[in-house]
Amino acid sequence: MNAAQKPWLTAYPEGVPSDIDATAYSSLVELMQESFRQYGDRTAFSFMGRGLTYTELDRLSQVFAAYLQGLGLQLGDRVAIMLPNVLQYPIAVAAVLRAGFVVVNVNPLYTPRELEFQLKDSGAKAIVILENFGATLQECLTRTSIKHVVLCAMGDRLGWLKGALVNHVVRKIKKLVPAFVLPSAVRFNDALDLGERATLTLPSIHGDDLAVLQYTGGTTGVAKGAELLHRNLVANMLQASEWCGPALKRIPANEIPTFICALPLYHIFAFNVNLLSCMRMGGCSVLIPNPRDLPAVLKELSKHRFHIFPAVNTLFNALANHPDFNKVDWSNLKVTLGGGTAVQGPVAKLWLEKTGCSICEAYGLSETSPAASANPVTNQVFTGSIGVPLSSTEMKIIDDDGNEVPVGQPGEIVIRGPQVMAGYWQRPDETARVMTPDGFFKSGDVGVMDERGYFRIVDRKKDMILVSGFNVYPTEVEEVVAGLAGVLECAVIGIPDERSGEAVKLVVVKKDPALTEAQVLEHCKHNLTGYKLPRVIEFRTELPKTPVGKVLRRELRDKKQI
Repeated sequence: MNAAQKPWLTAYPEGVPSDIDATAYSSLVELMQESFRQYGDRTAFSFMGRGLTYTELDRLSQVFAAYLQGLGLQLGDRVAIMLPNVLQYPIAVAAVLRAGFVVVNVNPLYTPRELEFQLKDSGAKAIVILENFGATLQECLTRTSIKHVVLCAMGDRLGWLKGALVNHVVRKIKKLVPAFVLPSAVRFNDALDLGERATLTLPSIHGDDLAVLQYTGGTTGVAKGAELLHRNLVANMLQASEWCGPALKRIPANEIPTFICALPLYHIFAFNVNLLSCMRMGGCSVLIPNPRDLPAVLKELSKHRFHIFPAVNTLFNALANHPDFNKVDWSNLKVTLGGGTAVQGPVAKLWLEKTGCSICEAYGLSETSPAASANPVTNQVFTGSIGVPLSSTEMKIIDDDGNEVPVGQPGEIVIRGPQVMAGYWQRPDETARVMTPDGFFKSGDVGVMDERGYFRIVDRKKDMILVSGFNVYPTEVEEVVAGLAGVLECAVIGIPDERSGEAVKLVVVKKDPALTEAQVLEHCKHNLTGYKLPRVIEFRTELPKTPVGKVLRRELRDKKQI
């Protein structure tokens, strides 16, 4: 594309370049090491009142990297990280990358079935996991390639007294740690002690080396690891930083940029914004371990002077409508980033009224590291669009034959840029299916582009359901339900939900007339993490199908029999 074919460039705020230098850092490790040198005494991450400085993060990640190398792992081996927003997460990520290994982000709420699949598919040799989820790992460990387990506790890095108190409350009072047996596991703090006596051998890491396997359903229901190279993540971090630049310049020079991290760091949105972008500018991310506990979230926010708040529509809505909302000082907020799922107009309006900072809606996928487009951060009006392509990014709308369609006509959104993944892990056929010959990634989303270069999503080609920013694939849920005795067949669709944007609806045809809704739900709870669970279960005598027997999910949606 030439400049004339990029109408969106005229929408760029002053100071945002049309292109970024994706080679500014050779790797994420170089980026991190620069931050360690420049911002040593600053707090990089804050958790439950305890700060972790850049110098401490440098030392602890180096020690943990030396420990991991001492296990005999080889360059490029995968290390799974199954942690919520705790201080061990950034330490583990920095260590894995510095040691020359690959981060495999794992949702801590996965069931044994889901965890087993991801560990086997990635071929991970080691896992860093919170003890709260030890029982989940125990159930599937022997069927995976995991050889080394590092167990973390909530209070590990909070100091002896506070850490012991937090661990006691988590284990004994709230009973959040089910019994488990992992005899060969090593405690996180013990691993650090062992690492202190080892020496880290710094490998040569390049931009084309694999950094992260970010699992996603892609455009089908089978979970796949998006191969995000060091250069992909570096590029997207630079793109996001440049895009937010005009707003970030309004942060007073004597204040450290402070990010609220209410999104899970294992999600690529927070990984980019709260980990990478924050570290590059020497900022501090305030880690929120449980964003569903709104009183606790607002209490924590009231303790901080913060500037950047990335979140999803459901969290914005829940916070803005909470009675304690005004107990927080929102006057320093300079950037509110909305992603993961569509931001609703009424929510955006209420947020602007209450904070004075408009929501900048962005769009992306795990396959694009994740950001592909965004609304200008200087906008004070909610557009309802996904904005314009970021620096060094091209987007267009194509038809089913791959031809670009005229302005205003719907088609599939495709994306090309330095942030686009290398491919799907060990799935060349799937990679070929989503990449065009000229290097565009096929998003699976149907959209339109207007004459100004703004894009808007109008539909999905795929059957994916978006629950609070998380992808739910009907095929996976259907496969689980089909394994329940008493089910003849089933189908899953998404239905509108005020709280989560969309919710899962399950339609079941019984084989056993005695089958109950409670039995179906209990089976789902054992095999699926919370956001994938059906909110509505309906029993029918048959499912609508094509002449060849394919279930017509669209007809189930159109009938809206909820």
